Amino acid sequence: MAVRKFNPITPGQRFKVAGNFEELTASTPEKSLLAPIKKSGGRNGDGKMTIRYVGGGHKKMYRIIDFKRNKHEIPAIVKSIEYDPNRTARIALVVYKDGEKRYIISPNGLKVGSTVVSGKGSAPEVGNALFLSEIPLGTTIHNIELRPGQGANIARSAGTYAQLAARDGKYATIKLPSGETRMILTTCLATIGSVSNSDHNLEVSGKAGRSRWLGRRPRTRAVAMNPVDHPMGGGEGRASGGHPRSRKGLKSKGLKTRYLKKMSNRYIVEKRK
Repeated sequence: MAVRKFNPITPGQRFKVAGNFEELTASTPEKSLLAPIKKSGGRNGDGKMTIRYVGGGHKKMYRIIDFKRNKHEIPAIVKSIEYDPNRTARIALVVYKDGEKRYIISPNGLKVGSTVVSGKGSAPEVGNALFLSEIPLGTTIHNIELRPGQGANIARSAGTYAQLAARDGKYATIKLPSGETRMILTTCLATIGSVSNSDHNLEVSGKAGRSRWLGRRPRTRAVAMNPVDHPMGGGEGRASGGHPRSRKGLKSKGLKTRYLKKMSNRYIVEKRK
């Protein structure tokens, strides 16, 4: 995966940096694994705007991703690497021996024709999903379950990965992308390797219109509002606005909002920086 810069033949291309999509092998998705997405425009059931700065955006279909990898010990062959408009990572279409097709998050290094397998006794190779009890210590992993059978919900976006640091009894210690170290049951599944499209963070949109294509409307800065609209609004001249606050007056940018008695706190070995 690499990025490409553009000759500035238009103002929008002067600073644009985009992916080159060289790893993609298919241009149309698998029809049986598509589902419709209904846009809300930030409105609720009454038509009232409940989320600001949302609306428009290109029409797209949802790709149904297999985060559970629950077809254990059945090998699957990678048929294609595809683009997914709903996530930053690439996705891979795999076909199991019994003919079933599924999409998985594509890890770095996965190629068309490769074989992936999940479950007990699988080799610790890129794309294979193993229980944390069977993964060698120090291995780079992604798509990690928090609870057995729940489906992967950690390290799923482009370029992310975690590291299996230690095992003690029924818990494994994982170093997460955020810097947090936490304990997870060894009966949870994780996939070997890091997530594809690792250069995604180098991309630059180049123009405001690309945000509109993604369904993001222009956002008004709080200090540019009137006092009736925001606690940081108003003031003579260019007032800085005081300590950053939300529209409701709650302090932001540094205020810890995590519940102090949250049950899962006891599984955190080291908090993120």
